[in-house]
Amino acid sequence: MPKLSAITDNPHENRFNEKIGVLVTNLGSPDAPNAPALRNYLREFLSDPRIVELPRALWWLILHGVILRVRPSRSAKAYASIWTEQGSPLVQITQDQCSKLSALLKEQNYDNVEVVMAMRYGNPSIKSGLEALRAKGITNIVVFPLYPQYSSATTGSTFDAIANVLKTWRWVPSLSFINGYHKQPSYVTALANSVQEHIDKHGLPEKLLFSYHGTPKRFLDNGDPYHCFCHQTTRLVCEQLKLDKDKVMTTFQSRFGREEWLQPYTDVTLKELASKGVKEVAILSPAFSADCLETLEELEEENRDYFMEAGGETYHYIPALNDRDDHLQALFDVLKPYLR
Repeated sequence: MPKLSAITDNPHENRFNEKIGVLVTNLGSPDAPNAPALRNYLREFLSDPRIVELPRALWWLILHGVILRVRPSRSAKAYASIWTEQGSPLVQITQDQCSKLSALLKEQNYDNVEVVMAMRYGNPSIKSGLEALRAKGITNIVVFPLYPQYSSATTGSTFDAIANVLKTWRWVPSLSFINGYHKQPSYVTALANSVQEHIDKHGLPEKLLFSYHGTPKRFLDNGDPYHCFCHQTTRLVCEQLKLDKDKVMTTFQSRFGREEWLQPYTDVTLKELASKGVKEVAILSPAFSADCLETLEELEEENRDYFMEAGGETYHYIPALNDRDDHLQALFDVLKPYLR
């Protein structure tokens, strides 16, 4: 390092600039749809104490002794069914969202904003995203997890990962953290638009299900607001569309383990509806900002089969908002107050 002749020669002074770095994050994906890649991904994901709250020593034995020996091969088959030439749908869609958000920011004269993508688990990692912003000399960072409804298992875990990286930095940047946007008007409007477009094309279904990713009921009992935020999103969309409450249900999917999770369960509900004579359903998952394994395989394939095998006749999955223009406008509206 060159010798400093005066305090004004400090090279750190040159690192202060007016740029704002936006770190857009999502859950993540394995690097490939095969068992070795799934083993690495699941090891990182299931080692997160926000995901599994068992005592660490006990959980380490279960994870490494049982789960990582069995589950990677099974999960690899599911991922293979949705994999594309571009790779993971979640990663590719999130990258498209970042590119379009960056273009929209420039259209709105926010030329000083740099958008970088990162994943909570897998690649590109949160550490690599933060390092990319630091390499550009950006000392003002906004973290934007694409989870509309806050949960400790998703948004809270993202904060942990950010903190774990920044606590190793000598110079911690100015930091803003967006912890959710479940009732943001333009987000609600984008969801309502997607439902209305489906109704315009296929008609109003007998039942419309808002299926959110589940969490253990224990999380709610201990103060996690996710359950309440999900119901609020459903209510706001239905109010905007003036939907009959009897036509709509809020359910929860993607259970893991044996303990009780948030109810009603999506798969059980679909079977019960079909057994009671409901012939047509449409389903969307507002908790997911981008289509992924839980929507493309679990909702579009697995849950469709449950409904049809139980006597249903018509099943429609309404895609996630992905890179729709109204969704990108909603993300911009959420982000804008943090860019002042």
